[in-house]
Amino acid sequence: MNPTQHHIVRFRSPFAAIVAVATLALFGAPTRTIAAQTAPLQSLGDSGAVLASAGDPGIHIEASISQRRLFIKRGDEVLREYPVAVGQEGYPTPRGRFMIRRIVWNPRWTPPPNSEWARKLSAKEPGHPENPMKLVKIFFKEPDYYIHGTDQLSSLGSAASHGCLRMDPFDAADVAKYVMENGGQPREESWFWKILHVGREEKEVYLKNPVPITISE
Repeated sequence: MNPTQHHIVRFRSPFAAIVAVATLALFGAPTRTIAAQTAPLQSLGDSGAVLASAGDPGIHIEASISQRRLFIKRGDEVLREYPVAVGQEGYPTPRGRFMIRRIVWNPRWTPPPNSEWARKLSAKEPGHPENPMKLVKIFFKEPDYYIHGTDQLSSLGSAASHGCLRMDPFDAADVAKYVMENGGQPREESWFWKILHVGREEKEVYLKNPVPITISE
């Protein structure tokens, strides 16, 4: 499916519904709902996230620059995959093996220092309509590189970012929830509801067990 073409289908989990309502509350009408996943997963729990076992060393994330795709994998088996936008020419996404240690929900945005492209831009608080960080940031090479939600869905599948990996906000939230569960920081659905739906407070989560991510050509 073309990443800019989205079909309205049923929510696959309570978490999907939470994220959809939160997106509506924080950023206005969502562009789509979370699509139902058709691939059967033995490890798929009631929450709708990839559960496997906490700290399972076979669980990891891979991103392909050439394919413009992000994968959640167990060993060589692909459990989930999502379209992403990668770094444009002049702002490449770093390649290599990294560890995800920190996640920020409802992130504020501060223009990166010493970046010509951001020189005339101003900081934006969580939930601000001009904040390019939607719903969540998943850091893989701090402080400058992370996976984050975007409202520029037409950029998915292309080289358009300043080095980060952009995702549909719903997909980014799905990945962040997976990372928390496999990184030793699981939360109840009510926790996500509170931080995403009730307010616009920035919330940091530090993983007890960092989750590996490999970014390759």
